[in-house]
Amino acid sequence: MDLKLHDMRARTVKIINFGSINIDHVYRVEHFVRPGETLSSEDYAVFSGGKGANQSIALARAKADVVHVGKIGKEGAWLKEKMQKEGIDTHLVKTVEAPTGHALIQVNSEGENAIIIHGGANETFESDDIKEALESAEAGDIVLLQNEINSVDKILKLAKEKGLKVVFNPAPMTDDVKDYPLELVDIFIINETEGEALSGERKPEQIISAMRKFYPKSAVVLTLGKKGVIYADDKEEIKVNALKVKAVDTTGAGDTFIGYFLAELSRGAKIEKCLEVAVKASSICVTRKGAADSIPRLDVDI
Repeated sequence: MDLKLHDMRARTVKIINFGSINIDHVYRVEHFVRPGETLSSEDYAVFSGGKGANQSIALARAKADVVHVGKIGKEGAWLKEKMQKEGIDTHLVKTVEAPTGHALIQVNSEGENAIIIHGGANETFESDDIKEALESAEAGDIVLLQNEINSVDKILKLAKEKGLKVVFNPAPMTDDVKDYPLELVDIFIINETEGEALSGERKPEQIISAMRKFYPKSAVVLTLGKKGVIYADDKEEIKVNALKVKAVDTTGAGDTFIGYFLAELSRGAKIEKCLEVAVKASSICVTRKGAADSIPRLDVDI
């Protein structure tokens, strides 16, 4: 596998994130709403969100060079402004005639979340948008993808044609994912649920083994929540333990991990350091409320 993960070039590696931008409506509840139940929320708040936007904010707060490629409706202008203030290059965030993507998020007393997403503008990507976004990319740059936008398969193909490194976080996991050209992915970043869906296995060691078999040219980062994280490629396997913290809200923890992991990787850090810094950042994230607003800053918190 020719990822050159331990030998990134001296120039600044750019991370091009094709990702969702959402408005998050967050309801704090004692327990998740059950079928047929009407439940009063204990609190309500509005945050910027979307896995794509959250990961771009995490990348920016981790001091990476990040370009966000996304779509919003007119009512989402404040989201673009917020991303700009974070230092994210947003010149490829376009306003379209569709509602801004949004999410309804329940957070229970244990800090767990249950989420309903409406894609809206996030599902209006066209071939010209992809070509424009990749036009100035250089070999070695990283393309980051999640599964909250359309045209993921097209982005994968065009990114590899340009000689770019492709990192895929298949969240939310859907049946369509297995139809994507996943052999083009350089690094999968997955949790146990996504790992089971992709591999057909449940235990972490078996998920890793199956992913190595199915995608021998790809590296895998398997996040395990309180049990830490495992990295594996065709040469090595590295495990880093989680830090013990009291979770308040797990929303955004995975996005924080991805942002910090790739930021360190883009600076040429060794994999173990990338994992350790990402674990620390996500551990801080879960002690705070919200998604994007809970992401720590490298120069303040880490």
